[in-house]
Amino acid sequence: MKENKEDVQIHKELEAVSDEEKKIVLPRFFKTGKGEYAEGDKFLGVIVPETRKVAKKHKDTTYDVIEALLESEWHECRLCGLMILIEKYRKDPVNVVEFYLQHLKGINNWDLVDLSAPYILGDYLAGQESHDILYVLANSQIMWEQRIAVVSTLMLIRKGMYGDTIRLAEKFLDTRHDLMQKAVGWMLREVGKRDIDTLIRFLEIHKDEMPRTMLRYAIEKFPAEQRRYFMGRK
Repeated sequence: MKENKEDVQIHKELEAVSDEEKKIVLPRFFKTGKGEYAEGDKFLGVIVPETRKVAKKHKDTTYDVIEALLESEWHECRLCGLMILIEKYRKDPVNVVEFYLQHLKGINNWDLVDLSAPYILGDYLAGQESHDILYVLANSQIMWEQRIAVVSTLMLIRKGMYGDTIRLAEKFLDTRHDLMQKAVGWMLREVGKRDIDTLIRFLEIHKDEMPRTMLRYAIEKFPAEQRRYFMGRK
């Protein structure tokens, strides 16, 4: 994908608000070292609020520009592209969802997933009868696509639809990846905020097979005695 003038301009605007300390801290925080989950990712050193300001300034840009941003080697450029895409979603949801699903390769860290998946794919699916795409993504061999499937259900949960979250949680009970365990536990906790009985039923059935991290995240808001009960039964 060839760069055009607006791509270059956005990159320059992000560089202009970069922070030298963040250039050191962010690669460590997002695990970019050899063998880590984001190996080789590159950071300009820009904090999220500054990236959001740049995105809002360019919210009316073209899909070609967003595509170039999502193909960038720089993390903040991809993040900015997703923020612009969320702005576009409000006016053009069908095309944005299609575009999003065609460009998953650039959504390759947990913050990129968590910022975009609920507010694009999840919001869209909340108004659709079929949620089959969640299971297509969940069956992917790519962990980020699995996380997109799980985290997208946040918007379904907010609409009182818990079935997909529960089914995906059951599917990933044997996941070994820390980021997936956390994502599933987080969504289960969100279910519990709205329907504690549904969460309790799930936990009573699966507490002994749930990964420790997943269980801990799911019961984070429970009273201390109840947390001890569920953690103690492992």
